[in-house]
Amino acid sequence: MPFDSVGNSANPTSAAQPGPVPMLDLRRQYESIKDEVNAAVERVLTTQHFIGGLELDGFERESAEYLGARASVGCASGTDALWLALQACGVDAGSTVITTPFSFFASVSSIVRCGATPVLADVDPGTLNLDPAKVENALRRARGQVRAVMPVHLYGQCADMDRFGQLAQKYSVAIVEDAAQAFGAAWRKKKAGTLGAAAGFSFYPTKNLSACGDGGCVTTNDEEVADHVRRLRNHGSRRRYYHEEIGWNSRLDAMQAAVLRVKLKYVDDWNQRRRIVACRYHGLLSSAGLVQADSQTVNAQAPIALLSSLPDAHHIYHQFVVRAWRRDELRNFLTERGIGSEVYYPVPLHLQQCFAYLGYKSGDLPESERAAKEVLALPIFPELREDEQQRVTAVIAEFYSR
Repeated sequence: MPFDSVGNSANPTSAAQPGPVPMLDLRRQYESIKDEVNAAVERVLTTQHFIGGLELDGFERESAEYLGARASVGCASGTDALWLALQACGVDAGSTVITTPFSFFASVSSIVRCGATPVLADVDPGTLNLDPAKVENALRRARGQVRAVMPVHLYGQCADMDRFGQLAQKYSVAIVEDAAQAFGAAWRKKKAGTLGAAAGFSFYPTKNLSACGDGGCVTTNDEEVADHVRRLRNHGSRRRYYHEEIGWNSRLDAMQAAVLRVKLKYVDDWNQRRRIVACRYHGLLSSAGLVQADSQTVNAQAPIALLSSLPDAHHIYHQFVVRAWRRDELRNFLTERGIGSEVYYPVPLHLQQCFAYLGYKSGDLPESERAAKEVLALPIFPELREDEQQRVTAVIAEFYSR
């Protein structure tokens, strides 16, 4: 079906019909590729080779080629991928790493797991990605004690990697990408995972490239870093029963690798369909009079604000997130009418109880704190239908018209 510049159908359909709209429906994707997935699983079961082997080798080779990286090293989860990437880049006890408080827990817990100290800098209010200016302020205060900076490519959009690259050179720090939500995203046509010293990806079932369980990988253009990751994921060992350092058991099993090899062939198409869904949301929400152009402030007159998309970023919309006036009330209203939604993230990491020892308090990182009170993720996945998006928009409009 053709779309105009805002992603609307060239022949608008009738008003949205009542019905539930899921936040995510993995069954629709599976139906489209189930013969290939089932054949891949059967291949592993037939060989009875479950750890390492040809499937893992194949996925590592194919994913590295797709991303344009020298190496892709599979591991057990996205959380492990971040820890492995940091550790292999020299982050250890006594190190300091700067990252964002507005992300999933693993962004900071992976730093702590290295024995390092996280320093949190606030986000840009337009994209909600880590603000390079705030990071530079933190680097100046740290006076050479920072080992790495970890920008998070939040919701599928790369952080401003030109600025972070400049900071890496100026302050001699490693850039380790948290690309957990960004498989296929790019900055100036160069894919996430190749924009720093190393990167960590997640293949959790909700991700754009997803396994049938937990999984992740580390990518890098540095062969020494890649070799270090391979040791660390295998108990710090190159050769069985001989251990050079304390590592971990963090291997990507052959079953997950086989499934990922199937899905990798389709990820570009799925990402493009997500972009169409996002573009359509922009058109529908704007046409409904719910948004004010280029504003990050929400109020009774303009209750929905759209996040910014940077011109140099190829956004793959892992999530479609807006700012919403009376967010929690809106979410309850959507839930009552069968519309899925989620809050990513309700408590910024500097205010989490387990990180109280870092000494942050409410008000220290105001943009992250404001975002936590306003963000709302709407249903998005490649198979989401236009009539379902119309339904979502109609229910949002109904809430604000009361």
